[in-house]
Amino acid sequence: MGSACLDAKGKQAFGKPGKAVSGHGGLRKAAAVQTLASLIWIPQAALLATAVGRIANGGGFDDVLWFAVYIALLGIAKSCLEAAGGRMTFRAARAELTARRELAVTALARRSPIDSTRPSSGEAASIIGEQAEMIVPYLSRFQPARFKASAVPLVILACVVPISWIAALILLFAMPLIPVFMALIGWRAQAASEKQLAATGGLNGFLLDRLRGMATIRSLDAVDATATRLRADAHSLKARTMAVLKIAFLSSAVLELFAALGVALVAVYIGFSLLGEIRFGAWIGGLDLTTGLFVLLLAPAFFEPLRELSAVWHDRAAGEAAIKAIDALNADGLMLPVASDASKAETAVGAIRLENVSFRYGKNSNTAIDDFNLRIHPGEHVALLGASGSGKSTLLALIAGHATCKTGSVTIDEQPANPTLHAKVAWVGQKPHMFAGTIAGNISLGRPDVSMRAVTEALDLAKLSRFARDHARRPLGDGGMGVSGGEALRLAIARAACNREACIVLADEPTAHLDAETASEITESLLALAKGRTLVVATHDPRLAASMDRTVVLDPETTREAAE
Repeated sequence: MGSACLDAKGKQAFGKPGKAVSGHGGLRKAAAVQTLASLIWIPQAALLATAVGRIANGGGFDDVLWFAVYIALLGIAKSCLEAAGGRMTFRAARAELTARRELAVTALARRSPIDSTRPSSGEAASIIGEQAEMIVPYLSRFQPARFKASAVPLVILACVVPISWIAALILLFAMPLIPVFMALIGWRAQAASEKQLAATGGLNGFLLDRLRGMATIRSLDAVDATATRLRADAHSLKARTMAVLKIAFLSSAVLELFAALGVALVAVYIGFSLLGEIRFGAWIGGLDLTTGLFVLLLAPAFFEPLRELSAVWHDRAAGEAAIKAIDALNADGLMLPVASDASKAETAVGAIRLENVSFRYGKNSNTAIDDFNLRIHPGEHVALLGASGSGKSTLLALIAGHATCKTGSVTIDEQPANPTLHAKVAWVGQKPHMFAGTIAGNISLGRPDVSMRAVTEALDLAKLSRFARDHARRPLGDGGMGVSGGEALRLAIARAACNREACIVLADEPTAHLDAETASEITESLLALAKGRTLVVATHDPRLAASMDRTVVLDPETTREAAE
């Protein structure tokens, strides 16, 4: 998967092809600034070597004063460039992370809620919120370090070659060994990082799933079994994390070894040259103190970018694994279709037609809907009656545009059903989610076109006025703690009532698990909501079906043609 920042056309600043969309100029400019800061050491080393040479030849304070001033000015310039480059890389990396997160969130939002291949909430949250943060050090530290490691040593080598060809050969032979061994280690590091991130996401998903089902786990006396599984997964994650860290330390040790050997060999050669024991290796005579010290000062700087690259090598493995994980969220699953802008402007009246519709949830699963036909006229109230597994909820999802049929077509007012027609459709789910906040906020859902008057009217229609007064100063908790099933369904009806443009109401098992009195009240409110609108209800309640204009009985084995 991609390892670096791309522009909108997919061009890349560094590394292999990827899916990023943010601009890549910031990273390249920042890397150039940081590289320039590293190269400032070359004139500093030349000034320092010259100053030491003058002092060794009997020079005084006045002879080296200006050298000291120039070295100090260059040091200040170097510090400023390094600070500016670091700030630029961080901002560019954060922009890249934001772009990738937006892509992932958009892709997840477009995934159908009935898609069985969609990642769990805990895993997706872990990838987007936690693991994606590893992209920042990868882009802000590793990418500039790799750029410097490819540029700075070559410039230093070009400065050493005119002075001593032996010193240049020592540096030249030591340099390739480092990236070769780091590449060998890096392949293993990336594989270990991918496994570690996968284990992290799996553990987060498992923990969130078990927290949601804590009441069920307690009722089945499965707390110990769950804790044992969680403990085993935590130990597995610890082992994978330690494996990643072990490889990271190994890569640093390998580079330090070869860098130390390279600098030591250069120092030995220069030392013996100054002692007169070695009289070859320099282009013109032997090395003097100034030239020898200059080469010796450049030797550590030659390996410094490579050492920095080794220090952030773990960021590369973790960052590329994080990029691969977040880009995997963009993988095509059961995607919601997108209609053209022209379809949004069409006037809706509420006609629904399903022709030869077939649908299955996965490639290896059985067909849930097979060759189904149904026509619903505008304003008609239809009940889809059948046992669990007969395809009632699937048909509602197809009409709402939450899924696409394998064969056939689903149209609303002669337009393909899709989420862009959401304004035409009001949904009343079986288990509506309650958000932490006020009753009004739970009904308006932040829709700017919903006024307080509309909320009040919706509360009256759903017979929730008393409930709203009781909770006027007591906001609902997240998940609707303390809200009964009937009250939650009334809230869902009130939400739907605020959609004035909706000409179709879809209700999925609105009276399931309710007592007869509450079910009768829900039915009454639902009919009031659907007055003048098309209503399609998925139910196994014969009393609710009897209140509809028409009932379509679905066979769970062969959900086939229904009468028009």
